[in-house]
Amino acid sequence: MLSRTAENLFWMARYMERAEATARLLTMGQRMAILPGAHHRDEWRSVVRATGAEHRFPEGAVVTESDAVSVLMLDADNPSSIRSCLLKARANAKSARTMLTQDMWEALNDGWRKLDSYDVGEARQQLPTLIDWVKTRVMTFRGAAHSGQLRNEGHDFLRCGSALERAQMTLRLLDVKYYVLLPETEVIGGNRDHYQWTSVLHALSGSRAYHHVYGGTYTPWQITDFLMLNRLFPRSVAYCYDQLAYRLNRLAGWHDARAACHDTVREMVAALETLDSGEIFRFGLHETVQHGLSMTNRLGMEIADAYHFG
Repeated sequence: MLSRTAENLFWMARYMERAEATARLLTMGQRMAILPGAHHRDEWRSVVRATGAEHRFPEGAVVTESDAVSVLMLDADNPSSIRSCLLKARANAKSARTMLTQDMWEALNDGWRKLDSYDVGEARQQLPTLIDWVKTRVMTFRGAAHSGQLRNEGHDFLRCGSALERAQMTLRLLDVKYYVLLPETEVIGGNRDHYQWTSVLHALSGSRAYHHVYGGTYTPWQITDFLMLNRLFPRSVAYCYDQLAYRLNRLAGWHDARAACHDTVREMVAALETLDSGEIFRFGLHETVQHGLSMTNRLGMEIADAYHFG
């Protein structure tokens, strides 16, 4: 496979995953914003920070829902906005058209300029509908890939991109929750803290799965354990890294060569196997998450180096 084709598949999956994650963050922002005193806590800045777009707002200024919808959903100049991600995913798909099934292409091609026609006011009025449209679009694409694409190296690059982006977003959500959303005066374990933690689960579609594993008790330790270390939950960091290890091992077989990315993913999988939530909090959730983000960014660059992207 040409490196250019592999890069297109890898990034197409990342952009689709990022579009869905941003849509989920907007839902989370709406839930946070309805809590009493939300305006003073600047909840929307927390959502913007999770996407890495905080630099687009003046320091100290309150970020509103209109700001978040404008920058995270509609802004063509923001490379991480939903609109930009969907456009770039389609461009990647167009360049790797022969590697996609008809259903995958149609999932990307159907209504691909829909968000171009919305202004901020209209998007806010129809925000739940638009978020559902984005999520449905991404899940249709994912389902088409799962049910029809050949399990060749192209599929492995696609799944690598998806797992890497998903691990990164779960880590960012955990970091935002622990250091930004909890006011200094709020007691950990209070009602607001409980609501925020459950909102993180809701944003990751993990509420029912969490309840199945832990029952009705919600604690920061258990939720962190679930999102970081549970190998059965498909949005946990551990599950994503298991997937990355599996896919990278397959790619090593296809190419009969290993590279630094294979060592990094093995190191991260081993670290996650030995961790427990108690150790995470003793070491510091923020420090653990930052280390995870650093490893994930490093892995992305090493995959690009190994398979000659760009």
